[in-house]
Amino acid sequence: MIELNEINKNYEGRHVLGPINLTIQSGGVTALIGPNGAGKSTMLTIIGRLLDADSGRVTVGGLDVRASKPRELAKVVSILKQENHFMARLTVRQLVTFGRFPHSGGRQTETDRRAIHAAIAFLDLAGMEDRFIDELSGGQRQRAFVAMVLAQDTDYVLLDEPLTGLDMRHAVGMMGQVRAAADALGKTVVLVIHDVNFAAAYADRIVALANGQVVASGTPDEIISPEVLERVFETPVQVVRHNDHPVAVYYRP
Repeated sequence: MIELNEINKNYEGRHVLGPINLTIQSGGVTALIGPNGAGKSTMLTIIGRLLDADSGRVTVGGLDVRASKPRELAKVVSILKQENHFMARLTVRQLVTFGRFPHSGGRQTETDRRAIHAAIAFLDLAGMEDRFIDELSGGQRQRAFVAMVLAQDTDYVLLDEPLTGLDMRHAVGMMGQVRAAADALGKTVVLVIHDVNFAAAYADRIVALANGQVVASGTPDEIISPEVLERVFETPVQVVRHNDHPVAVYYRP
């Protein structure tokens, strides 16, 4: 499981997160929702140790995030940042290979090669593994970065807005693959997502944040409700049901 105890973070004297006390159970998909500036990405990057909290403690799979050696932590938790910029011109295979570095140290074994092949196949990239990343569409590029994370073969996978830049079709495809990573590969997936209806349809648990605080945490049926969503987003929301999932209706004609 992932445990956050008394986590706080400030930027340039401005309090942006905390205090956060939260437990995310192992297994399945947990979605972090909330308005811009709520602290979702900050919390995720603290869990993945790309950012240090000012105070508090985070453990992932029993490992203290701050105290663990980077290479050992990288075998337990992997993270896809919201913005990914590679200066070098890489092929899909070369990019995915980076995900094996905590295991291989740059010297690939047969186990590494199998993991790379499996991640490429899982994200439906087998026909484009020799293409350069800058030649891909936005959806293909995003799948390649997720493949890199999955090749790392960690029990815990953190995804910061994996739907960024994806159209409707590719967003549905990406969420299906996120769901499959949890179900077929046994990963614990935590993702930041803006579309609350995708969270309702694909996540097992939802954590709603606003103003740097956890407002509510629970199942989609518990969180996708007018009472919770209006408190979080400060806008009128109606909730209907479709295919046994709650659907938030928040546009106004």
